[in-house]
Amino acid sequence: MEDILSNKSLLHALKMISPGTPLRQGLDNVLKAKTGGLIVLANNEEIMNVVDGGFAINAEYSPSYLYELAKMDGAIVLSGDTKKILFANAQLIPDYSIPTSETGTRHRTAERVARQTNAIVIAISQRRNVITVYRGNEKYVAEEISKIFTKANQAIQTLEKYKYVLNQAVINLNALEFNDLVTIYDVALALQKMEMVMRITNIIEKYVIELGDEGTLVSMQLEELMGTTRTDEELIFKDYSRQSVDIKEFKKKIKNLSSEELVDLINIAKMLGYSGFSENMDM
Repeated sequence: MEDILSNKSLLHALKMISPGTPLRQGLDNVLKAKTGGLIVLANNEEIMNVVDGGFAINAEYSPSYLYELAKMDGAIVLSGDTKKILFANAQLIPDYSIPTSETGTRHRTAERVARQTNAIVIAISQRRNVITVYRGNEKYVAEEISKIFTKANQAIQTLEKYKYVLNQAVINLNALEFNDLVTIYDVALALQKMEMVMRITNIIEKYVIELGDEGTLVSMQLEELMGTTRTDEELIFKDYSRQSVDIKEFKKKIKNLSSEELVDLINIAKMLGYSGFSENMDM
């Protein structure tokens, strides 16, 4: 999931097929008709080297037009911005020496074309009724909106619980700071809870992208729950980290911690520049 959020090219592909977009409307129409389909977004000249046959369309894109053209066996080639339909009923001939993990002919071709050209290739399964997006070596299977909504709502509920625990840790830290009684344990605990909140947030942000126009409410709930969490993390870091520690490096390291490593507060204390810990973690 985090790989998707950090992968700009795949993220771009997800946004293009998110609910509410003209491309997704056309894909849903093909999905409902159960005809199957293979759609390529021509984002560079290289994609035309694997396109053979078919006939030139060069017309403005519309969901209904895509639906009608998908009734033919060949692939449909769209412009990179999806504003034009360039070719229909085309044959895709990628390098067959490129490895693929897929089994069906349509999906094997889609994966090979994506790996060879780094283009966005969309395969719609006729039997399984599933939309699969390929780009480069990445693959994403689109889920039904109702399933994504359910997952998003569950994640929001989890975030509410995590945020409550975080707020308690921050309140405790502020009280100790007022009385000059803060220990590195208290700082590490607050940063640990913040990282837990951030990990849940990343999951919800992925769902928001997948939901497209339908994810507005989830996005608003997320924004309200997050509040000033990101700013608070930076302020705590500036107040309690050693001068030699860079905040970007700290964020990168804590993000890469496994769940088990994150539980051990000594790992976070070391990232802040402190060492020589025993059972007592006083600053």
